[in-house]
Amino acid sequence: MHHLVRRALSVALAAGLLAAPAATALAESPAPSGSASAGKVTFTVGILSDVDSTNPFTGIVVEAYETYALMYDYLVTSSPKDVSPMPSLAESYQEAPDKKSWTYKIRSGVKWSDGQPLTARDAAYTFNRVIEGDFEQTNYGNYVTNIERAEATDDTTLVLHVKKPTPIMERLAVPILPEHIWKDIDGTEVKSYANEPEAGQAIVGSGPFRLIERRKGQFLRFEANKEYWRGAPKFDELVFRVFLNADAEAQALTRGEIDFAYDLQSNVFESLKNKPGITTRSSNYPGFNEIAFNTGAALADGTPIGDGHPALKDKQVRLAISQAIDRDVLVNRVLNGHGSAASTFIPPMYPALHLDPATKQNFDPAKANQLLDAAGYPKGADGVREKDGEKLTLRLFVREGEESQATGEFVKTWLKDIGIEVTVKVMSEDALTEIIGQGEYDMFEWGWVVEPDPDYQMSVFTCGKRSYKDGDSIFADLSDSFYCNPEYDKLYEEQSGETDPAKRAELAKRMQQMVYDDAAYAMTYYYNDMVAYRSDKWTGFVPQPDPDGSLLFQYGIHSYLSIEPVKPSASAAAASSGESSGMSSAVIGAVVGGIAVLAVAGVLVARRRRTADADERE
Repeated sequence: MHHLVRRALSVALAAGLLAAPAATALAESPAPSGSASAGKVTFTVGILSDVDSTNPFTGIVVEAYETYALMYDYLVTSSPKDVSPMPSLAESYQEAPDKKSWTYKIRSGVKWSDGQPLTARDAAYTFNRVIEGDFEQTNYGNYVTNIERAEATDDTTLVLHVKKPTPIMERLAVPILPEHIWKDIDGTEVKSYANEPEAGQAIVGSGPFRLIERRKGQFLRFEANKEYWRGAPKFDELVFRVFLNADAEAQALTRGEIDFAYDLQSNVFESLKNKPGITTRSSNYPGFNEIAFNTGAALADGTPIGDGHPALKDKQVRLAISQAIDRDVLVNRVLNGHGSAASTFIPPMYPALHLDPATKQNFDPAKANQLLDAAGYPKGADGVREKDGEKLTLRLFVREGEESQATGEFVKTWLKDIGIEVTVKVMSEDALTEIIGQGEYDMFEWGWVVEPDPDYQMSVFTCGKRSYKDGDSIFADLSDSFYCNPEYDKLYEEQSGETDPAKRAELAKRMQQMVYDDAAYAMTYYYNDMVAYRSDKWTGFVPQPDPDGSLLFQYGIHSYLSIEPVKPSASAAAASSGESSGMSSAVIGAVVGGIAVLAVAGVLVARRRRTADADERE
């Protein structure tokens, strides 16, 4: 899973639009979970958003980063116990006495899936590609900010030469790619490179699973790497099944067609409680949602772009909007209590880093009205505020999801009460991504998943992460609010070289306070990870962090290497007690027929942040 990864949320489309695609997706999906066809045991995960890309340089949704962790190795990973750094492909690593380099000892004997050896040269190639690249830096550039060059001194020794001491060298979440494959894909081609199986050939990787089949909008199928250096997975195939409808995913889990239902909506999650053979889990999670503001769209060099409402350049207006939002209502009504009111951009799951502001932007319509009055936006005869003849009418873009749309409607109502007219527009996440990068919005609803090291999330608010131009085209970088504060940038630069954890945490808290006070976002809520799985069929999940963290979609692949089928005796006992343990082809046909009815309930699409319909991605 990726740090800045945006979370998947539900889509609400008309039943007529959903029925045919949903039925097709199910009819053409792989064999049911636990299938023993050809003697293979399959673990099937239901997802409510398709993977946007299996190319690590172009993917942006959570589901995509899960596939990268399955297909490729990383130098380091995060422990399941407390998310602390732990060795992975690099069996050891050490900073040089002069603090000018780090040396990583690469495990010997690791092979790519095509039989070629994986060496330190592949790791050096990967890091140098990011360091020297342009497009490649969008997803991984923050990791190499202080790395001058990567060098393989021999097949098992990688040396990363740094410009200055840096605190993230144990957190380099960069998938190591095979040089012999990727060297033929240049900086232009990489933008559209699919990295998908062709002619039945698996994608060349080194991870615990190999991608062998991909049908967009339907499923991804992986085969287990029985030679994986950490030990072979305890099942043969892993399938990610895409569901357009949250209720359809729940039905598939209940019928035993899938084994794990990911990213459930709160209402669907509640409906699965106490179902035979199913365990539900609402885990602590490092994600948040927000209403983001166009604080003044510009390129990284300061050139203005976009068409944002000028009122949102005024911090007082943004603060007024923030104080008009009732976060407790959102938690209770949108999440059904599976979360908490949000304040700053590093979640409380990381207590050493999270800032809990002494003075919060709580729901206070009277204060919001006072701020707008003082900012020079009096109410007109129609109740809508205006300044210099321009009404305070704002666009709020929400995503094709039940939770996102519900949030939008609440915000629209609350802002009307303080004299701001809001037009809510629903759009696909791909379309919204494009609009954000161009700066053609006033406000939007979305969120982030924050990784254990705060650097990536903190970089989102730096001036240099605003959009950039390549030729005549404008491309989005990480900044989605176009927040730019030189004082913040100074603190970011300072923390990037601070290796004392306590001092760095203090800098992180000062940065959170600055962004909070400037209201680049109106933070809404921290949400839980709501999942359900077939506990009558599978066991061995490893929570991260222990004991209340996520079971899958973690910082690492711990559960995938430990889960295994429930022993036959236990499975038989479950079956005799009426618990579902499989699914016949007749039942599959029945579910296909029923999808059209289920489609009305609402659909989930994705979110690392951004995802799209399969047709849009092709």
